Amino acid sequence: MFNKNDIIELEITDITDEGNGVGKHDGFAVFVPFAAVGDKLSVKIVKIQKSFAYGIIDSVISPSEARIENDCAVFKKCGGCSLRHISYEAELAVKENIVKNAFKRIGGIDAEFDKILGCDEIYHYRNKAQYPVAKTENGAVFGFYAMRSHRVIPFSNCLLQPEIFGEISEKVLEIAVKKGITPYDENTNTGLLRHIFLRRGYHTGEIMLCLIVRKNCEREIKSLANEIVALFPDIKTVVMNINPDRTNVIMGRSSKAVFGDGYIFDTMCGNRIKLAPEAFYQVNTAQAEKLYNIAAEYADLKGDETLLDLYCGAGTIGLSMADKVKKLIGVEIIPEAIENAKENADDNGIKNAEFICGDAGTVATKLITDGVKPDIIVLDPARKGCDSIAIDAILKMSPEKIVYISCNPATCARDLRLLCEKGYNVKKARAVDMFPRTNHVECVSLLTK
Repeated sequence: MFNKNDIIELEITDITDEGNGVGKHDGFAVFVPFAAVGDKLSVKIVKIQKSFAYGIIDSVISPSEARIENDCAVFKKCGGCSLRHISYEAELAVKENIVKNAFKRIGGIDAEFDKILGCDEIYHYRNKAQYPVAKTENGAVFGFYAMRSHRVIPFSNCLLQPEIFGEISEKVLEIAVKKGITPYDENTNTGLLRHIFLRRGYHTGEIMLCLIVRKNCEREIKSLANEIVALFPDIKTVVMNINPDRTNVIMGRSSKAVFGDGYIFDTMCGNRIKLAPEAFYQVNTAQAEKLYNIAAEYADLKGDETLLDLYCGAGTIGLSMADKVKKLIGVEIIPEAIENAKENADDNGIKNAEFICGDAGTVATKLITDGVKPDIIVLDPARKGCDSIAIDAILKMSPEKIVYISCNPATCARDLRLLCEKGYNVKKARAVDMFPRTNHVECVSLLTK
């Protein structure tokens, strides 16, 4: 055994789904961030639990073949890119194992896995950024929260974001300070500007700027908007969102466009997509199109089916398959997203789609009462997965096929186990890397009766 602050030698044999390296010392598991499989390390123990410990790298005795030089100035401070210290090939292997291990350990599923789909572009691939704003001794800053904290790490050149996002945010903060739009202080619940939220259409280049403020300051935000759009003509709309609450939730319930119409357009799988600030939209457009193509391939639609798209967001998944089914029904709890989905269907001349606003499980239960019996269900829930009401409703609907898209292999495996216990079988699955250099990974699964 060892004590806190002890220095031990450790060989890393695996990486967890949080991106931490793990090794055994006298049979005791030790988790170490920013480690690579094959590293031989000198590790300082910083926390000891009953059956495991946490350590930090004191020095690298012998580096793994997967280890590479870090190319980000705030890599270890920000914590967003937990795998930036290993090669992309090694990262893909880690992510594929994360999905397979979750399926086997949590779901008891030994499925046929297609090879993980890597990303062609691992830099500047995100179409969305939400930068917290804070007041420091050096003035107002924006950046990212340090890992497991609300301490803002100032940074404007994130390698995952389009370069223009940092340029816009720097100017926004400069103009805001000039106009007396003070940075928010969450400790005292004072100040105005809480977050700078940017979204860009991957195919169109249209940019949305949404400023999240503590209270209504429309006159100042309008004035800021006029200046910023003159500098960046790709900004098609500026939205003021008001969030007065002491909360970790970024956006409040009230939004108002102060420039433009409050939305932008992009293209997804050939469909023109209208995006409001609240609408869910995959952050890696190019890779999302490939993911949706895999989902359509798994669904193997014949043209006479009724497809139920639960957790449909702005309708992008279902609409990408609408021309291959008789009827599309989309369900989403966010009203603005449902309005976007309806408009997206109209804009693309899609006549066989219906979109319903409400909780996925509750709406699915009502659809059963109404006699709706989908042939195939597509699921794309949030990280927490499906609740029991949704699972029960899916089982009662008894579709021939279920295509489950997930950004959390653990909750996906849990839900798949519940479905398999009631007569379904995971026919095949595939990991898809939507978020290069981070520990997050998407997966898509096909279930059949």
